[in-house]
Amino acid sequence: MADASGETVRTSLRIEDYALIGNCETAALVGRNGSIDWLCLPRFDSTACFAALLGDERHGRWLIAPTDEAKGSRRYIPNTMVLETEFETESGRVRVTDFMARRDGATDVGRRVTGLRGTVTMQSELCVRLDYGAVVPWVSRMEDGRIKYVAGPDRLILQSPVPVMNEDMRSRAEFSIAEGEVKDFVLGWSNSFLDAPPPASLEEMLNTVTAGWERWATRFEGVGMWSETVGRSLLTLKALTHYQTGGIVAAPTTSLPEQIGGSRNWDYRYCWLRDATLTLYALMESNFVEEAAAWQGWLLRAVAGDPAQLQIMYGVAGQRRLDEWEVPWLPGYENSAPVRIGNAASGQVQLDVYGEVMDAMYFARQKGLTKTDDVWGVQRAMIDHLTQIWDQPDDGIWEVRGGRKQFTHSKIMAWVAVDRAVRTAEEFGLDGPVAEWKALAATIHAQVCAQGFDAELNSFVQYYGAKTLDASLLLASLVGFLPPEDPRIIGTVAAVERELLSDGFVLRYRTVGDLDGLPEGEGAFLACSFWLADNYVLLGRLDDARTLFERLIGLANDVGLLAEEYDPKARRQVGNFPQAFSHIALINTAFNLARVTGPATQRAEVAHEPV
Repeated sequence: MADASGETVRTSLRIEDYALIGNCETAALVGRNGSIDWLCLPRFDSTACFAALLGDERHGRWLIAPTDEAKGSRRYIPNTMVLETEFETESGRVRVTDFMARRDGATDVGRRVTGLRGTVTMQSELCVRLDYGAVVPWVSRMEDGRIKYVAGPDRLILQSPVPVMNEDMRSRAEFSIAEGEVKDFVLGWSNSFLDAPPPASLEEMLNTVTAGWERWATRFEGVGMWSETVGRSLLTLKALTHYQTGGIVAAPTTSLPEQIGGSRNWDYRYCWLRDATLTLYALMESNFVEEAAAWQGWLLRAVAGDPAQLQIMYGVAGQRRLDEWEVPWLPGYENSAPVRIGNAASGQVQLDVYGEVMDAMYFARQKGLTKTDDVWGVQRAMIDHLTQIWDQPDDGIWEVRGGRKQFTHSKIMAWVAVDRAVRTAEEFGLDGPVAEWKALAATIHAQVCAQGFDAELNSFVQYYGAKTLDASLLLASLVGFLPPEDPRIIGTVAAVERELLSDGFVLRYRTVGDLDGLPEGEGAFLACSFWLADNYVLLGRLDDARTLFERLIGLANDVGLLAEEYDPKARRQVGNFPQAFSHIALINTAFNLARVTGPATQRAEVAHEPV
């Protein structure tokens, strides 16, 4: 289609039409059409040099594809994050291999074009737009023939095996590739104030990257019939992990909408504490002990300090300032505005994070990940602070912006925090006022059961006094607050099935009224649907659990990736993509189904008599 100026711009691909490539420092989204439409350099939370995902090609992208109409198919090389896309035209067939690599001072995107049959005319169009599509770089040719793009501290260098013409502020090339021919392209980022790195050998990089991923993947021992699906989720989780800090970003994207055309568009390129315990279970169950230890290390560094300043999320390196602002020059994915950078929810108060951190630390000690008791002082300080604030309203797990309430899930997780403090002190011989903690845990437990449960609905409710449901209530049995056979848990599961199931998938909550301060409408939250399957496992409803699990993994795109949510009406993925929380939930549910004592059973062990 054409815009007002007459320039042709493309219609957005669906979210599931993208695949992920990454180097454990940053990541890019590659469309089925051969266009890299999203890339932040040099880190997940850096500014984007390709932002066409949230606009069009004028905001930055790199296309390599046939000039003629083509049919495409794609796959990852098994046990890697190396993507192969094959295009077939009337004149032949060609493969584009995409991957990312790291070397000293540089981050590289490698793209190999291989002729498979006949001769195909190809095009390369590179449009570099730094600072989320706003900044046009200065372009020049280097003495060795490479093309350099510079703006401020950023420098990109293109190695092209074919002549490139710079026109209309884009770098274009057209070339033919015959059967058996190979042409290698490399786009590298480095700091503009340092010497330019030497040309890269794509062959060497590709061999190193492929072998590295394959070597990593062999540590996963499988989980029965779902091994391939879980293996792909683990690779995705690894690709979202920063190799130096151990932090795992929730997603590599910002502002992919939870409802197409809506305003529920958030920046997910950060690390959430709510993911802590389930991430550790997923990694440890899958035999990735080093990654679990690195994640725990990130967690400890992030939460260190005054417990009154504990945040719900942090940057990849543990930074706290995640100020939110809107990008006026980007129209948003399929005109879903605004585009947001940063996340104001980082300043919210969420009591559940205390439970997540304490539970994660308890689990880490059980598994031998905590080699020192130095962190116990931090944990005790957190509990001391929680003692003063547990009965106050908060913003809740879903980061609502409609005002604080006495959210039931938040109180349950406050109980988890104190309960895990008791367990840790008693089981590992650590000092603490255990009797006081036990009394506090009993007080919180009794209050939740009295004020968070509605006898008429026969269910726990979203917040004290409410008549509405919340999918986070499904965690009550999964964290051991009450045993799964308790009538109140059974009633809550039934109420969730009755009130929150939408075409077979679980909504977080009904987005009506002014609870979250936003317009109505969002997709089904995939992690919540996996939690329902986990409850089915604990209740012995294994057929229901398997049926729901198979339905959920069937939502993954052709290369096994899941977004945050799914719109059952439009039959498409929505929200930031790929979403670590969705893949973590998938991994844990697979183990819950495949093992007698999966993560849900382990975590649901009840320490004290229920009230």
